[in-house]
Amino acid sequence: MDEVSAAQSTTVLRDSQFARDLPEMAVAWRAAEAPEPRLLAINEPLAAQLGIDATWLASPAGLRLLVGAEVPEGVTPVAQAYSGHQFGGYTPRLGDGRALLLGELTDADGRRRDLHLKGSGRTPFARGGDGLAAVGPMLREYVVSESMHALGIPTTRALAVVATGAEVWRETALPGAVLARVASSHLRVGSFQYAAASGDLDLVRRLADHAIARHYPAAADAEQPYLALFDAVVAAQAALVARWMLVGFIHGVMNTDNMTISGETIDYGPCAFMEAYDPATVYSSIDHAGRYAYANQPIVAQWNLARFAETLLPLISEDQQRAVEIAVASLGKFTVAYDAAWGSGMRAKLGVAADVDDATVTSLADDLLAQLAQSRVDYTSFFRQLAAAARGDAEPARGLFVDLAGFDAWLTRWRALHPDADAMDRVNPVYIPRNHLVEEALAAATSGDVGPLHRLLEAIASPFDERPDFDRYATPAPDDFGPYQTFCGT
Repeated sequence: MDEVSAAQSTTVLRDSQFARDLPEMAVAWRAAEAPEPRLLAINEPLAAQLGIDATWLASPAGLRLLVGAEVPEGVTPVAQAYSGHQFGGYTPRLGDGRALLLGELTDADGRRRDLHLKGSGRTPFARGGDGLAAVGPMLREYVVSESMHALGIPTTRALAVVATGAEVWRETALPGAVLARVASSHLRVGSFQYAAASGDLDLVRRLADHAIARHYPAAADAEQPYLALFDAVVAAQAALVARWMLVGFIHGVMNTDNMTISGETIDYGPCAFMEAYDPATVYSSIDHAGRYAYANQPIVAQWNLARFAETLLPLISEDQQRAVEIAVASLGKFTVAYDAAWGSGMRAKLGVAADVDDATVTSLADDLLAQLAQSRVDYTSFFRQLAAAARGDAEPARGLFVDLAGFDAWLTRWRALHPDADAMDRVNPVYIPRNHLVEEALAAATSGDVGPLHRLLEAIASPFDERPDFDRYATPAPDDFGPYQTFCGT
């Protein structure tokens, strides 16, 4: 590649507006040295959308950018400050302990995007951690975030994963890696908690103004702009969590520092997709009490939003009691918005027409989910088999249930609504990142073989299109896979 092309590839990155607007919440920092950077995965479509030549990005110069070793002139990487409730307990100073905001880009649609590193070494927020990341957890985030994107769920995305050539010590020595992540922003509920805890109301106001300008510009023209910001975040998170629930996604660590203001899914640590339907499913090795279990996700989201509301109260009204009343009323909209989004999504999953009343759909869905739980039916594959039942072949679905008479009665009710099988197939995926296949791919990549990783990425890139060559990617884990746990990787 010539020098001009290389220059174009790097100069698309500019300094962070966040750091310019909110210097109190950004610490200039540099990434740790990566002795032998080696590309493990690169997201070529995303690179193209960002105006970066993927060939250059895979070059030695590009890899130096991806590990934070070399950034364009005038760009200063920063570690962001934020607070957070972690499993319900408040920590006033978290921040990017192993991450750096490199800068911003503008994508092909004119949207501002953050370029952020994860696993790039200790920062002043590291709190005793080593600031590093291993290959496995970084590739997990790549795989799962790309699956979410393909499913149409708002998410941060991975641009690349680069092995650093350094060892990371966890239970044993592991190869290190850095993830380059792209997001609409990295503003979190925890960002507002940090600003509010400072006691500087001007800082909270400037942070809110920054969030409005970045994500919800229409709020600036509202009669109460900061209430409009809160309402917008409530609506975005209600829609997001409903979509998680509809595909069986379990985030695993819904701390307030892991909830974005933009409404994108962020921080794929101990995350996974549920297989056998069980509302109490927990995959995170550290969630001993099940706080972030599948069924609890909407409740936790609303709890997190209550913490967000607390930070905005002085901006909503100078009368604290009045501010609380207004915020409580707005927070109540979460349940209404979530129920509407979930109900609409479940109607689509069941292939039921819009002229069927909501109460009928809700009753049908509730009864079905109870049967799925009783028989521990695989959540994802069931809905594809149900589409086959809509086409006349009910036996694959019937064979999954222990209470056959109960399911047959449900099936009769459902068929009477004339479900649309083709519409069902457009919203019910064939392929998700099956837990046993994710582990297989990560173990192989950790040992130097990225073939299974790229095959898995190929499967999940088109989740709704059934392909005979990918049969094993549509199949639940074998019985001997055992109970599944995931780890955050720190």
